[in-house]
Amino acid sequence: VQLVESGGGLVKPGGSLRLSCAASGFSFSNSAMSWSRQAPGKGLQWLSGIRNDGTTYYADSVKGRFVISRDNSKNTVYLQMNNLKPEDTAVYLCRSDYESGYWGQGTQVTVSS
Repeated sequence: VQLVESGGGLVKPGGSLRLSCAASGFSFSNSAMSWSRQAPGKGLQWLSGIRNDGTTYYADSVKGRFVISRDNSKNTVYLQMNNLKPEDTAVYLCRSDYESGYWGQGTQVTVSS
């Protein structure tokens, strides 16, 4: 099982980024996927999830700004992040609920002017 995040970087406040998580080694279309983040000195924060039927869930802190989606033909889950704020600075990680759960290595997002 492998999960590889990409799309992070440095962005100004108010800007947007789209993160991708490419999955392999398991049945992606049958697995729920999620995104979480870890800011410096803080714990892991769950952000959003998407079930295999496309049902989506969001933390209140990102609802209305972040959109999760998936492309089963590409075995990829996305996180579109809009109106980014400095407090969104963190390492963003994707997770599959396959078996006991697998995590990617993360991608850094820095929001700063």
